Amino acid sequence: MSEAAARVTLEASWKEVLLAEFDKPYMRRLRGFLVEEKRSRRVVYPQGRDIFAALDLTPIDRVRVVIIGQDPYHGPGQAHGLSFSVPAGVARPPSLQNIFQEIESDMGDANVPGGRAGAKVPAGAGCLAPWARQGVLLLNAVLTVAQGRAASHQGRGWEEFTDRVVAALNERGDAKVFLLWGSYAQRKGAAVDASRHLVLKAPHPSPLSAHRGFFGCRHFSRANAHLVANGFDPIDWFAVE
Repeated sequence: MSEAAARVTLEASWKEVLLAEFDKPYMRRLRGFLVEEKRSRRVVYPQGRDIFAALDLTPIDRVRVVIIGQDPYHGPGQAHGLSFSVPAGVARPPSLQNIFQEIESDMGDANVPGGRAGAKVPAGAGCLAPWARQGVLLLNAVLTVAQGRAASHQGRGWEEFTDRVVAALNERGDAKVFLLWGSYAQRKGAAVDASRHLVLKAPHPSPLSAHRGFFGCRHFSRANAHLVANGFDPIDWFAVE
């Protein structure tokens, strides 16, 4: 194990699974690229301590639901290492607002697992860390981005790393739910074994596509029904900070 791999700060269960990745050529190239970004004085999101936040908040044996995003938000103060999420107090991006709209429509029904009649997501809340602590892995395919430059760190190696994360979850046949919104996430999750896990697909929740089938997909109640049927607690989708 190299010194660089040994220095990686990562939640213990994930580090055991992923440690070998940090010595592979693609990861060495990725580290070099990120160092060059810093030398060039480019602002990179999220902050270093938050790059692996999704893994740190949700140990591998606690993962029940996987939501795959593309790359972090690229505006100041938005990215904190969880797909679709923003820190508490930061304005909700449109895709996140649409996610909450679907939750309220789907889960505002006391007859579905975890549902509450007429419930609303707390006004102004946008941090999904409470989901992560319940077992929802909020994984972006690419874990960093340059300020103001969407998709600027794609193709640099993160995709290979997060492919390994998805593969590790797929290999553990304990009835997980994969929520794949949009073609990018669906390609990322194409190898997930649907005979062992529940794989739910819908258009992306962005304003450009949400009306083409994200609204009304009922992924949140369907995920909870699957979890309960397999002996797990439902997710409280209204738990947002």
